[in-house]
Amino acid sequence: MPTLGLPDRSPGTDHGGMTGLGEFLRKCRADLSPEDAGIGGAGTGRRVRGLRREEVAALAGVSVDYYSRLEQGRHTSPSDAVVASLARVFRLDAAGRAHLADLARPRRAAAPRPQRVRPALHQMLASLTDHPALVLGRRTDVLAANALARALLTDWPALPPRERNYARWMLLDPAARDAFLDWPAVAAEVVGTLRLYAGRNPDDDRLAELVGELTIKSAEFRTWWNGHRVHERTHGVKRMLHPAVGALTLRYEALVLPGDPDQTLFLYTTDPGTESHDNLRLLGLLRGGAPPPEGARSPAAGPGPGGADHGARRADAATS
Repeated sequence: MPTLGLPDRSPGTDHGGMTGLGEFLRKCRADLSPEDAGIGGAGTGRRVRGLRREEVAALAGVSVDYYSRLEQGRHTSPSDAVVASLARVFRLDAAGRAHLADLARPRRAAAPRPQRVRPALHQMLASLTDHPALVLGRRTDVLAANALARALLTDWPALPPRERNYARWMLLDPAARDAFLDWPAVAAEVVGTLRLYAGRNPDDDRLAELVGELTIKSAEFRTWWNGHRVHERTHGVKRMLHPAVGALTLRYEALVLPGDPDQTLFLYTTDPGTESHDNLRLLGLLRGGAPPPEGARSPAAGPGPGGADHGARRADAATS
């Protein structure tokens, strides 16, 4: 299957301009204006907004020929100093700098082992009855989710194993588009997460399959993927509208699990005393089958995308 924009698997080659490093450098150069780069008086006679190759080379302290070879895929092993200099010129954030370094030093790894969540972690997820929590693995595969996360998002165990993927759900499920009030921003960040993962794992065939499917089925994905933006998941705020309980403003923390670097625990919380806090508590009651507290409004719909479920079913699968 073609890699559809994933880093080239053959070091030193450039198949139709698809070398990961060169493509990323070209996009960075096109996105940086002379004004932002501190080049005064560069606006006359320019046909494009971005910098010229010779301007990037001068700012980075390398020859034009050397930088041209980087963009063309004819040189794929820049030194750490050159990588740092280019990151400075392009004003990359931490995620962008890490992505550039990954593309400059592609890792060739054997096929990864299937991922599974440790039993103790499953128990911890099940004990978090007041907070949605889920574990994402490689390429945003959903490895496990507690009952409240399934009620909030979707019932991952009900999906075929190959479809238990957060990015796929976000881009292709209409319910996800309806659930997030800031869906374009949230979905673009998810695509940026996949881009970051692709730089670190250029030989992941499963990722190539996922990117291929999303490229075919989602116009938004094609635009964001070709934009080469990267995103590192750390923490943030999500605004949602749940069909059963209404508006929710959720804070999330992304915690990389010790001993399992390819697994990330996402924990969602609400601010005490807010409507979101009350609505999340109501969602938990509906999920557990308990009657809503006295005075609580009756939901217009059922308990949401996750459906009614009394067990702590697992969303993990033997995904590689």
